[in-house]
Amino acid sequence: MQKISIDISKTGSFIAPGDVKKLEGDVLACEQKLHDGTGAGNDFLGWLNLPSSITATELKSIKDTAARLSANSEIVVVVGIGGSYLGARAVIDALNDSFDFLRTNRKAPVVLYAGQNIGEDYTYELLDLLKDKTFSVVVISKSGTTTEPAIAFRVLKELLEKKHDTAGVKERIVAITDESKGALRTLADREGYQTYVIPDNVGGRFSVLTPVGLLPIAVAGFDIDKLVEGARDMEKATAPGASFDENPTNIYAAVRNLLYRSGKTTEILVNYHPKLHFLAEWWKQLYGESEGKEHKGIFPAAVDFTTDLHSMGQWIQEGERNIFETVISIENPKYKVQVPNDKDDLDKLNYIAGKRVDEVNKMAELGTLVAHVDGGVPNIRISVPELNEYFLGQLIYFFEKACGISGYVLGVNPFDQPGVEAYKSNMFALLGKPGFEKETEAIRKKL
Repeated sequence: MQKISIDISKTGSFIAPGDVKKLEGDVLACEQKLHDGTGAGNDFLGWLNLPSSITATELKSIKDTAARLSANSEIVVVVGIGGSYLGARAVIDALNDSFDFLRTNRKAPVVLYAGQNIGEDYTYELLDLLKDKTFSVVVISKSGTTTEPAIAFRVLKELLEKKHDTAGVKERIVAITDESKGALRTLADREGYQTYVIPDNVGGRFSVLTPVGLLPIAVAGFDIDKLVEGARDMEKATAPGASFDENPTNIYAAVRNLLYRSGKTTEILVNYHPKLHFLAEWWKQLYGESEGKEHKGIFPAAVDFTTDLHSMGQWIQEGERNIFETVISIENPKYKVQVPNDKDDLDKLNYIAGKRVDEVNKMAELGTLVAHVDGGVPNIRISVPELNEYFLGQLIYFFEKACGISGYVLGVNPFDQPGVEAYKSNMFALLGKPGFEKETEAIRKKL
């Protein structure tokens, strides 16, 4: 099996010799705790063996639904926030033609997003676009009451009801929600929407390989069978019993914790491929929500190189030395473009004439790696053979499993997010939500 690989050789001068080996026992114990279900948050481990448990029947149902929505729609709007949309968007943006939205020969509908913000201008502009388009909605919410997606779904549902009769609306809405309870489940059952279930034992940020991620990805025209196959192969490759030195999830969890203990409290996820921007956004939520608690945790940040070298490069090179980088490197791009020769050579680029653009990019990557390591920034490199469904499936499962292990090594519950609720209570109180009257008075005194 060809698979992603990890290179930690550029962290050696920042970690004491033998420290990775010394941490092996702790990492393996945390990995076993994950598989035994004896650690904190063990009621949210449904993602761990999810790739190998997904059936062909389940995948066929998702693909059939995607085909139906595609046949009815120029645009499919995915309504969700956090893990309810970031995983799908990460995969779709990574695989999409960068200029697909301008092409007239698309084979799949355009996938747009709503409910990931409370921007009034964004909402207006989306509705203004959709009023003259055929569109469907995939609404994703376990409760159906999360503010951002609930607002978005309410206004989109109203627009659909103005454009179609009851049967037409029903045909154009799919709800992904709780199996038996919650506002969205109640509405879906009453109106007869097709539904898929968000498993109780899979948290939102780990839900890419459930219908939460798989349905939007299939709607966008991508091969969810290959995505699941890649994740399944990574599940096998990182199963208990695999050699510590050959298990990338264990190595990544060990090294990032060792760097954290040495004072490297910020991890910057770096890519040299512009299509990976939203993969980094998904990764930021995965690690930020999983590890940022009890006043602990590596702060997850991300940059798109070489673009951000012209804005953040100076700080990374010479700013505070509390950072390390994890670089996702795509070995083989999909297309080939060569730098042409120019007879006048006014830009002095003829020295690279005939070279592929990717070769220039790779030399920028290697040159930056050396500069940053020399400048005091440790570097972990994750090599991905190609940017396709299969290797994205591997990468997703790799990050998920490494996150669970890493959180346990850190000493926190990687599967809860108690701090997320604080802002919500304040917002509800300020908006005058019934039941929050006491909180309203207390909060206003603080403003």
